[in-house]
This record gives sequence, structure tokens and C-alpha cells, in this order.
Amino acid sequence: MSLPTPRRRTPVRASLAQPHDCPRPLRRRILAALPLVEGLTPDQLDALDERILSFSWAAGDALYTAGDAAGHIYIVASGQVKLAHSWIDGRRRIVDVVGPGDLFGGEAMVEQFYLDSADALSTTCALRLAVADFRAILVEHPDLALRVLDNTTRQLAQCRQDAARHVGQSTASRVAETLLRLADKFGQPDDETGGTLINLTFTREDLAEMTGTTPESVSRVMSRLRADGLVSSGRRWTSVLDRAGLAALTA
Repeated sequence: MSLPTPRRRTPVRASLAQPHDCPRPLRRRILAALPLVEGLTPDQLDALDERILSFSWAAGDALYTAGDAAGHIYIVASGQVKLAHSWIDGRRRIVDVVGPGDLFGGEAMVEQFYLDSADALSTTCALRLAVADFRAILVEHPDLALRVLDNTTRQLAQCRQDAARHVGQSTASRVAETLLRLADKFGQPDDETGGTLINLTFTREDLAEMTGTTPESVSRVMSRLRADGLVSSGRRWTSVLDRAGLAALTA
């Protein structure tokens, strides 16, 4: 009698087991790598760093909730954060997943309250900057202000494109498109499968909220994708095996 194949342990790396401090050297490396602040001198980066506070959250913790007073901008130093919007009828949609170097909470620049909720998907360290300080920095550095405007414009355009594409799009197409996007942003070589491991801990419920469908529908699609050899997946992990095959589902 053949023995059952052992279940693969989740290959997604946790950032840390517990919430952690964000030391100044890490903050400086993150700031220096941000395209938004490209061109600032070391002294200017030091001045920016002095206005920043660092905080950490365990997986599942809320950084802020829709409706909270919007007084800060955030930059991910390590970990991942999901941004979700809730409707009055109870529907919830994950509008973005951000990782190291990404800026979020930008609505605080123009809104009194946060429009979306931000929750840690893994142990996360984020840098927090008061809106008043961020505005002062933009006044001091007009080039940086233009980059922020460009970044915000791209994010709004992406949201509109996503909404337009999802109208009439099948669940399989939505799931395939989302997996490809996550692989592009968080992917790394998967030595065991030869594919691209999405180094992001997310559940079927998360994927359903990213695609505007139900966990049951996502489970059916994922089962079909595995059967067709397009993905390999387990509890809270997914590896893309056939990018071309997934892309064909989005056409």
C-alpha cells in the first residue's frame, strides 16, 4: 500500500514571529530606496527621518480603520498590508496590497477620515509621518510633490481600470489576473515547483475580497487551476506554475 504524499508546509516566509522595532538604519535604507524621495541628499533624508515615527503590528492587526481620523501617511518598511473598502450593504473589497517601500494612507492629504481600512497580513513595520510634516516636506521639495501627484494619479487610474475590467469578467479571469499581479509584485523563484511563489500570506477569503466574489467561488476556481497545472497551492500559499496559461484566462 502506497503512503500518502506528505502535505507541503507553507513556504511563505514570515517576516518575524513577533512585532518588532524599526531601527533608524532600516528606516534610512527604506527612505533611500523610495522613488518618491530620489534625489534628496543624505542631510535631507536625515531631516525627513527625524519627522518619522516607526510602529509595528502583528498579522491581523489593524493599522487604521475606515472612518478613523486621517492624520498620517504610512510607508511599509517590512511586511505586507491589505487595504480594504467596505460598503453599507456589508460587502468588503481589498483594493490593494502594499509591501516594503510602498506609501499608503494618502487620502489623509485631502480627507478628514480614512476611506479604507489597513490591516497587517504579516508582522509589519511601517513608518508614520504626520500630514502637516509631509506637507511641509512637499513645500520644501517641489520635485517630490510632483512625484506624489504622479503616484496618486497612477493609483486612481489603476482603480478605475480594475473596476472597468471586472464588469462582465468571469470569476476565473479575475482570479487569474489577481494571481499574476501578486506574482509580479511579491513573487520569488519556487525551487520545489519550478514556478513563482507568491511570498504573501493570504487566505481564500482574502482572494475573494480581492476579486469581488465569494470564497466558495474562489475555491472552485483554484481547484480547477490546480487540476490544469496552472498553479500549486496549499494553506495560505500559492505558486504560479504557468504564467502563459493564467494570462490566457484573462484575455
